[in-house]
Amino acid sequence: MNWTVTYYSPQVKNVDSDRYNPVPHTQEDTARWMADPAFRAAYDALADEHTVLTAFLEARKAAGLTQEEVASRMETTRSAISRLESSLGNGRISPSLATLRRYAAAVGCKLELKLSPL
Repeated sequence: MNWTVTYYSPQVKNVDSDRYNPVPHTQEDTARWMADPAFRAAYDALADEHTVLTAFLEARKAAGLTQEEVASRMETTRSAISRLESSLGNGRISPSLATLRRYAAAVGCKLELKLSPL
């Protein structure tokens, strides 16, 4: 399946780094990991999940929101948002489209999915 995830949100500049802080790694780290066939196969198997997770995290960052703020807008808990964001990256849980739409709305976006022929 080929995912295209689009979000609409005005870009927010100067977001506090404590609100969105990905784990740092170098290009050398990535090259070393990708040289391992087992790592590469596992990484490639999660490509769709990574695309969706990246889009959601970038949308939250662009909105300048913390997980707590997204949770408040969705009327849920921060831990539920943490689990949701984690599930998008690990493929263990598949959130419903309704949940993904609520998240998108909470960060000021519209969820759009597109299917493309293989």
